[in-house]
Amino acid sequence: MEISLALGGGGSKGFAHLGVLRCLEKQGYKICAVAGTSAGGIVAAIYAAGYSPLEMLERFQQVDQSQLYRRQPGDGPALLGVAGLNQLLKEMLGERTFDDLKVPCALTAVDLNTGREVILKRGRVADAVLATVALPGIFPPKSWQEYYLVDGGLLDPVPVALARSLAPSLPVVAVVLTNLEPEPLKIMESLPFLPDIPLLRQITHLRVAQAFNVFLHSIDISSQYLATMRLKIERPEVVISPELKDIGILDQVDLIEISNRGERAAEAVLPELRRKTSWSSRIGRYFRIKQPATIETLLPAGTDKQ
Repeated sequence: MEISLALGGGGSKGFAHLGVLRCLEKQGYKICAVAGTSAGGIVAAIYAAGYSPLEMLERFQQVDQSQLYRRQPGDGPALLGVAGLNQLLKEMLGERTFDDLKVPCALTAVDLNTGREVILKRGRVADAVLATVALPGIFPPKSWQEYYLVDGGLLDPVPVALARSLAPSLPVVAVVLTNLEPEPLKIMESLPFLPDIPLLRQITHLRVAQAFNVFLHSIDISSQYLATMRLKIERPEVVISPELKDIGILDQVDLIEISNRGERAAEAVLPELRRKTSWSSRIGRYFRIKQPATIETLLPAGTDKQ
C-alpha cells in the first residue's frame, strides 16, 4: 500500500506528524514520497533521510525547547533565531543533499523578492529546512543565490500539489495541523518560550507579549483559510487533522502527547485510507491523473533550472 504525504506547517504542532507516521507505518503503508512546509518540512526532511518516527521522537525529546530559538551571528532581521534548530539539523542531516535522501522529498518556501512560491528539492537539505521554517519577522530569512526565502506556509500551508507531483500515480494523504475553523485569541502575559537572555528578557513586557501573540494568532488565522481553500482545489485523497486547537505555534509542548494526538487522528481515517488505496481506486486514479501545475525549483549554484 503505497502513498504520498503532504505534511503541513504549524510550529510546535508539528510533533503530531510523528504520530501520523508511526500509525501509517504500523498499518503497513509505504510512504513513497513526502512534501513538507515549515514544521512539516522539518519532519519530512528528517524522515526522508531515513530516520524512523521513534528515532525522531527520541532525538527531539533530548532538545531543550527553550533553546531552539537562540540567535546566532549572521542571523538576519528577525525577533528570534534558529541556532538550536540549526544544531539539530547538523546532527541529523549533516551535509546531505536531496539526492542523498532515501525517499523523494521536496519542501516549500516563498521568495520575498518576487512573492513567488519556490520549491526546494535540490542542494543541501538543511538549508532548505531553514528556509521553509523562516516565519517572517520571527525567524531570519534564508538567503540562497538571488532568493530571499521565508516560510512556505505563507502561500502553501499543506503542499498537496507538490506531494502529488513527486508521485503522480499515488494517493496523497494530507496532514493538516492548522485549525480549519478560527479559535478565540488567548491573551498571553509573557513569552515563556524565550531563552533567558537579557536582551530578549526585555521584550517579555505584558504589552509587547500580547502584541506578539496577536501577530502569531493572525498568521494562524491566515493559514487556516488558505489551507481550507487550497485543500478544496487540490483535493488530497485523505485528510488527517489532529486535534491541536489548544497548541500555539511556538508553545513548549509535551512531545509524546502531541505525537499521540497525531496517531489517534491517523487511526480515525484508516477506513477511508483503505478505500482510497484499494485496487479500484488506484485504477480510477490512473485515468484522472493530470499534469501538475508548473512550479519553480530552487537549485544549487551552477545548476540549470528545469
